[in-house]
Formats: sequence, structure tokens, C-alpha cells
Amino acid sequence: MARPRKKRRRSHGTAWHWKQTDCWYYTLPGTKQRVPLFDEQGGRIRGKENSRLADHAFARARIANQVAQNGQPLAEEWSVARVCSEYLQSCERRVKAGAMSTSHNAGARAFLNDLCGYCGALKVTELKRSHIQCWIESHTGWKSPSTHRSAVAFVQAAFNYAETMFDVASPLKGLKRPKSEPRLQSFSPEDETTLLGATEERFRNFLFAAIRTGLRPYCELAKLTADHVEVTPRGMLWRVCSSKTKKSRKIPVRSEVANLVQKLLPSCPKGSNKPIFRNTKDEPWQRMTGVVRFLAIKKKLGWDQDPVKSKYSSYTCRHTFAHRMLSGYWNGGRGCSIETLAELIGDTPKVAFDHYGKEWGQHYQDPLWAAIGVEKIAAKQAATKRALAKRQPSGRKRKAK
Repeated sequence: MARPRKKRRRSHGTAWHWKQTDCWYYTLPGTKQRVPLFDEQGGRIRGKENSRLADHAFARARIANQVAQNGQPLAEEWSVARVCSEYLQSCERRVKAGAMSTSHNAGARAFLNDLCGYCGALKVTELKRSHIQCWIESHTGWKSPSTHRSAVAFVQAAFNYAETMFDVASPLKGLKRPKSEPRLQSFSPEDETTLLGATEERFRNFLFAAIRTGLRPYCELAKLTADHVEVTPRGMLWRVCSSKTKKSRKIPVRSEVANLVQKLLPSCPKGSNKPIFRNTKDEPWQRMTGVVRFLAIKKKLGWDQDPVKSKYSSYTCRHTFAHRMLSGYWNGGRGCSIETLAELIGDTPKVAFDHYGKEWGQHYQDPLWAAIGVEKIAAKQAATKRALAKRQPSGRKRKAK
């Protein structure tokens, strides 16, 4: 026999009693958040018998616009533009406090202002996930899934902020971001030689160091100073401080990069706070300056007409470093692990694996080959070659007298 369904003691949209704490609460519409009710003296309302007192407190909360009635606010309704405005003001405050990067603030401002131009006057309660999808599809220039992913991320951040700070229920719950694609563009040795030969010395040094260290070009490498350089008996170490992740790490650098830095250090001694890599105006490399310079190089070399090389950018230096580390380019063919790469480039192992590991990671692919027996076959072939080499006579034959 089916168990009889338990009756709800209180209807939706009313105060309710929780036996565990013996207090009265109400639930914000569209959420599972419980909010305690207080009497006129500021104390919590306790006791199941105080239902009438709890109803009065709940009515006061509704009048004070702390809770919505039938899903609609009693006072002014929130619009999409107001949600975006509150989040952008928060971003400005965090940038001034040093808790957010200027690039994130600029991205949020660009995407959210564009959204307000599309549906800013729409009420939050009327906004649907389909509106966001139509807004993204209306931009024919947004072809990359990464751009779509960034747009959705900024919009979700704005509505999550409004829900956290102002109890405005987000209508975008369940909206999924497009999957990130692996970053598979990297310079070949020939492309690197051509690229470095097509630009002036200062930008060439900047790209040369970026390819061999994997640092983020403009928020890490461009801000490196002599105070971040440490010379040890084993070689040179850099203490990298990322304005993107707000984390620091200490990494070793290759000898050719260390030699280049030693030549540049006299122009930026310790305590001067001058970056090691500077542009032709003796100023730090900025993102906009570097992008314009790289676009000019691609146009000069004709890469802008190539379907693959047209996607090259300054950030491709970082991808090239990851590709070469995983393939063992500088280590006799022995690729490093994902964990090692993640520590060197300042990413989590998951991000490093998603972006680079599936395509380029030997430590990921080798077990797959071994599982189907290919590794054993290769080992047998190598053993056979060694045995044949031992049988062959070594050295030159003596000439007959």
C-alpha cells in the first residue's frame, strides 16, 4: 500500500517553523536560502506557538522589500541594466583595491554594456536564457567558442553578484557555457626563425623569452624586473607575480634566456622598478602595443592569409612552450608531466591537461599505446636492432699486406 503523502503545514510564501532550531524563517523566492524572522526588539522569534508573531514579522519584511510577493518585488523591479551597472561598479572598486585585474574589468565593461544595448530595459523576471543565446548569435563577428564562453561567463558573474548582494533571483541558472577548445597553435622552429627575423631587436627579445619560458606575455613577462631575478649555482630563477591569478611562483629559466637577461640587466638595475623587457620608447610592453606590433608582422610575412598562421598571436609563444615541454623538444624527446608543466606556466593541472595534455602530453598518450600492445612491439624492435648491431664487426678491417 502506498504511503500517504505528508501534508504541508504552511503554504508557499509564508513564514515557517524549523523544529531543529525552534525558530521561524521565510525562504527567498527562486532560492533555497532561509532567512530568520525577528521581533520588534531584534530577537529571533522562537516557539511553534508564536505563529501569529512570525506572520507579523514576515509582513514587515515584505513591506521593507526584503522579500518578493508572488515572485514580483513590491517596490521598484530590477532591470538587466541595473544588474550590470551594480556589477560594473563593484569591478571598479575591486580594481582600485588591487583585487581584480584591469583586463577583467575591461572585458566585463565591454560585454555587459553590449548586453544592455540589446536588452538592458528588460526586467530581470522577464529575462530568459534564450535572450542571452540570441544576443550572442546576433554578433556575427563572435565566431570563436572562447568569445561565446567569455560572454556567458561575464553575464553569469553579474547576475550571481546581484543574487548574492541584493537577493535578486538569477533567471540564468542552468545556462551552460560553451566547452573550451584545446589551444593547439604553436610555432614550428622555422616559423620561430622567420618571426624573430621580421621584427626589431626589442620585440624579438620579448618574443624569444616568451617562447622559452611560457610566461603570460603582458601580465607576467612584461612586468618582470631585476628584483624578480635570482642567480643560483644551478642557474637563474625568476619569481613570477601574475596579475591575472594573484599568485606568485618561482621558475628556472634556460641558459640562453639567462644570458639574454644578463645583458639587459645593466639598463634596469635592482630598485629601479624598470621592466627588463621594454619597447622602443623604453616603456613596458602593453597588450595593445604588442597586439598591433604582432598584427603588422603577420601582414608583413603574409601570415594573415594563411588559415593556420593567421591565428598566431603573442600568446602563441606560451602555447609553443607547452608543446615543446610536453614533446621533450629541449630534453632529448622525454616530455615532462602535466603537473610539471602546470607549475611552470602557472595553471592548475586540470587546465593544463584540458588545453594541452590530450593532444601533446606523452604521459597521457604512452599508457594508451601500452594498453593496446604497441609499446611492447616497439621494445622488441629496439631489442632486435641492438642485437643485430652487436653481431656486426666493429672498426675498420685491416688492409692486406
